[in-house]
Amino acid sequence: MGEGKQEKKTALIENIQAEMERNGGLLRTSQLYELHMDYRKIQQFVEEGILERVKNGCYGMGFSNLPEEERVAELFSDGVLCMESALFYQGYISVRPACWHIAVDKNTSKSRFKMEYPLVQPYYAEPEVLKLGVEKTTVGSKEMWIYNKERMICDCLKFEEKLERSVMQQALLMYLREPEKDIQRLMEYARERKVTQKVQNRIGVWL
Repeated sequence: MGEGKQEKKTALIENIQAEMERNGGLLRTSQLYELHMDYRKIQQFVEEGILERVKNGCYGMGFSNLPEEERVAELFSDGVLCMESALFYQGYISVRPACWHIAVDKNTSKSRFKMEYPLVQPYYAEPEVLKLGVEKTTVGSKEMWIYNKERMICDCLKFEEKLERSVMQQALLMYLREPEKDIQRLMEYARERKVTQKVQNRIGVWL
């Protein structure tokens, strides 16, 4: 490769890296096209190991070397940890589930979840419901959205059939012991999630 071509290639790689940093570590095919790449050039960079195809239409650099939790944080920066994943990161269960439970906008593309690794279980939600009770948590060296404890408990009760009975019991017990629980907020979320009766029957009797 001539010196001029090598310089152009190096500059292009640096541009890709800078753009990836601005986009959370990943770029879509359309974004690579905007950097004056074409399909053939993308394929060439994949074959040379410069780019990695993370999933269909989505590329990264050094992505396969990232810990699992950081891959999830990059792939689903718009999602919210819920159910068992929220229980783990809120300290209610001690073992991280093998499958990531993530709430996403119902209009998000289903193809995002067609991958062998990491395993992700999506929960599709209306945009306004998705953001109800969110806060930030640290996942690896990155941040992700997660439901606060009151929203988390309401969702666990709403989708109780998806949880092992022992996990559900543990979650309720931990919440009852929670020194900073907000019962008023819990009941507000219970009304929104249509689990008021369940909350009153399962938690109210112990308060």
